[in-house]
Amino acid sequence: MRLSFRHHHRATPAESDASSRLPPAPEGLSSRRDTGSPARADDAFERFDPYADPFVRPGFGAPLEHEAEPPPRSLFGEILDWMLAPLLLLWPMSIAVTYLVAKSIANGPFDRALETNTYVLAQQVHSDRGQVTLTLPMPARDLLRADATDNVYFQVLGAKGELVGGTADLPLPHEDDRPQPGVVQFRDETVGGNDIRVAFTYVDLPHMTPAGSMALVQVAETLDKRSQLANEIIKGVILPQFVILPLAIVLVWFGLSRGLAPLHALQEHIRARRPDDLSPLEARQAPPEIAPLVGSLNDLLGRLEQNMKLQQRFIADAAHQLKTPLAGLRMQAELALRQTSPDELRRSLSQIAVSSEQAARLVNQLLALARAENSANDAAAFTPVNLSVLARGAMQDWFQAAFAKRIDLGFEEPPFAVHLSGQPVMLRELLNNLIDNAIRYTPAGGKVTVRLRHEASDDFVHLEVEDTGPGIPASERARVFERFYRILGSDSDGSGLGMAIVREIVQIHRGDVSVLDHVDAQHPEATGTLIRVTFPLAEEPIENPHA
Repeated sequence: MRLSFRHHHRATPAESDASSRLPPAPEGLSSRRDTGSPARADDAFERFDPYADPFVRPGFGAPLEHEAEPPPRSLFGEILDWMLAPLLLLWPMSIAVTYLVAKSIANGPFDRALETNTYVLAQQVHSDRGQVTLTLPMPARDLLRADATDNVYFQVLGAKGELVGGTADLPLPHEDDRPQPGVVQFRDETVGGNDIRVAFTYVDLPHMTPAGSMALVQVAETLDKRSQLANEIIKGVILPQFVILPLAIVLVWFGLSRGLAPLHALQEHIRARRPDDLSPLEARQAPPEIAPLVGSLNDLLGRLEQNMKLQQRFIADAAHQLKTPLAGLRMQAELALRQTSPDELRRSLSQIAVSSEQAARLVNQLLALARAENSANDAAAFTPVNLSVLARGAMQDWFQAAFAKRIDLGFEEPPFAVHLSGQPVMLRELLNNLIDNAIRYTPAGGKVTVRLRHEASDDFVHLEVEDTGPGIPASERARVFERFYRILGSDSDGSGLGMAIVREIVQIHRGDVSVLDHVDAQHPEATGTLIRVTFPLAEEPIENPHA
């Protein structure tokens, strides 16, 4: 037997130095290695441990033990707060705006009455022989001042500012506020600590010198009537709001309860379901706002149902497959207890050792299959992987098995590193199963080759394992990926799970696997098997090429 690596590129000094780290070949074994291998890929597997940090969790996962998170608020309370808070904030603002509007409304009619009195008083101002006179009888003056609520003041000043009639202590208008003669303007002033509203105008005096002389006419009143009217308006507007606001809160509460009724119905529907009922929820009658939630929940139920089916199938398969070897072990142990001859006892113990080894291998493959099925949705386990290092490291584990059957175990790879994004543990399991099957079914003196093929312009890498065994008939190739299926007439002691594990791992990595014929160029009559696995390459550059 010759154990070899078959490379398609010349060795470099770095590779030759790295080859010294490989374990030495058994004594008396010739080697066809012409290149060395870099550091073992086992270091990458030792560094990769998705369960190393027990506190790693997704954004919506369960809270960490050392975290103290406040309890989540109800959706009903959150929406109610966002609806009532602006309403309660706008209510004082509406009172302030109402007060300003009420004052503006109250000023209107009283300003018009004050303007009328100012016009009437201005018509009674005359000039004669350089004097300004006010021809207003006393009864008219008393009528002007007659008001049951407010104090009314009037004032007439001549061209030189002399008092012609009325109250002397009314404030004068600013020089910039001098209107055109006959035009009435308004301003707010204070007299004796009381706020007043003043209407004023100027009267042209044509017979006075100098020309353009004018008399000032002012009529003022306090603001009691205006305040009373504004208060009445505010009461008429605000008092109904004390009834409308609680009613609005009740209506908002009722409307919000009705709007969230589909959520409560969905909650009751889910709560009433049986624990084993994983059928999809009815999403056609759900409002558009919660239809995506129902769809996501249905997806979750579908994945949960699939996982439960996988678990049930795994339990059924394990129970069925372990029943026979365990019964055989028990029978062989009972038989060994009855043996009296040392030779017969040794033969029984040897048979027990072989059977226990087969049972252990079956259990390991069942666990590997379950792990492959459960890691399909574990995106966090995908890391950059150097497939060349991984394949070379996996082959080293099978040197002794190949040597025991005098099988030439070779490895061929391109002259550059091949990387992909995958789960290193699962890819190692895939290689182990392919190499194990090839060695198990290849007769003594045969040849097994592991090959990596990749073209620089291609987005895929091909992993091939070929042997010079009996081959697989075309009619059986689709069924070899079924669980526990073994080709009739096969004399191997396999469990029928190796290719099923390979298919699961290939599907996890979005690849493809096929079974082809392999014809040895040196021995065309010895038809073997070629298993070709195609993987997509990593989309991003690899930062650590030895990972």
